[in-house]
Amino acid sequence: MSTLEARKHMRLLLIILTVIVVALGGAFALLREPSISRDDLIAKYGGPEATFIELEDGGQAHYRDEGQPDGFPLVLIHGSNASLHTWELWVSELEEDFRIVSMDLPGHGLTGAVPGGTYDIDHMMAFVKEVVDELGLRQFALAGNSMGGNVSWNYALAHPSDVSHLILIASSGVPDPVEIEDPLAFRLVRMPVLNRVLTQITPRSLFADGLQSAFYDKSFVTDEMIDRYWDLALMKGTRGATAMRFRTPYDTSRSENLSQLAMPTLIMWGREDALVPVESAFVFEEEIPNSKLVIYDEIGHIPMEEHAVPSADEVRAFIQFNPGE
Repeated sequence: MSTLEARKHMRLLLIILTVIVVALGGAFALLREPSISRDDLIAKYGGPEATFIELEDGGQAHYRDEGQPDGFPLVLIHGSNASLHTWELWVSELEEDFRIVSMDLPGHGLTGAVPGGTYDIDHMMAFVKEVVDELGLRQFALAGNSMGGNVSWNYALAHPSDVSHLILIASSGVPDPVEIEDPLAFRLVRMPVLNRVLTQITPRSLFADGLQSAFYDKSFVTDEMIDRYWDLALMKGTRGATAMRFRTPYDTSRSENLSQLAMPTLIMWGREDALVPVESAFVFEEEIPNSKLVIYDEIGHIPMEEHAVPSADEVRAFIQFNPGE
């Protein structure tokens, strides 16, 4: 090949590369989802009950304090990628009986990213401790779903005098007794390169897919629910926090200490849970001495939404039958 031909080929290659870069840049600009400010999301999803605590590290903790001010406290901890909105049906069923505190964990809901940028279970526990101490809760029933269940039983191990009753709803944190496939959104956000792309390009369809996996009865997954999950995930800083959280190693080693939990423990599961298999329920039941297991047929990963009234009734009876100290 002559020097002139080589230059022509090089020029053609540069043109092709330029077209590819421009096309990719255009696609990125077209698909990129801009972040949403906290103020805009508070206006849309905060409601009149929305309140915030200024944290020691400068962050803000979003919580709701509802029900009976002088009632026995029930603290509710949501799961991964969710928010305190997941408890609204329980609140409506139980607010006549309890003082109910729900909160958005770091990297979630209207709390969003926190200054320290750490989202492991220990930091989630410290966040819960700071909130309940600020609210003056000395002893309370503690309920958590999925990742929130993991936070809850670890909190109960670390602060046993705080927790009068423990309620684990499709809790994570024990080694998987059977193998199941995560939803597409979870698999993508764990991929080293893609999870960074997802901090800019965040399709609504990923949230629709994840929520469809969480419910046995798909009719519970409404457009309004998908939009709320999507909007809150787009809050400024949250996508980076989510990527960081999914890069944090999943540690189940402390499940060896479950037998140290002495408080009455209610374990609740949907038999058709596609995210944390029902077989894990039997692990918790076997390891926690003073425990009761309830399994709901034809229910998925979020019984407090999909089976709200019977599951709330179960919680009420459990706490009242096992009075705290």
